[in-house]
Amino acid sequence: MVIDCGSCMVAGDACGDCVVTVLLGPIGGHMHPEIADEHCAAVAALAGSGLVPPLRLVPSPSPSPAAKPRAGRHRAS
Repeated sequence: MVIDCGSCMVAGDACGDCVVTVLLGPIGGHMHPEIADEHCAAVAALAGSGLVPPLRLVPSPSPSPAAKPRAGRHRAS
């Protein structure tokens, strides 16, 4: 799973209450951390129980290829 914060329509506004920020820290630069599948399942379980916030990513319909990302990109594999 790839989480591209640069294409998120609520980036900046919802970052403080997003699981990406909680687990990986503030977004910035050209970060490309990876999260294993079994960890993604654990994060989903924690979010479902209210222990961490859910992923707040709201992807834009189709970003322009020329558009520069606003924030970091996170890879969960």
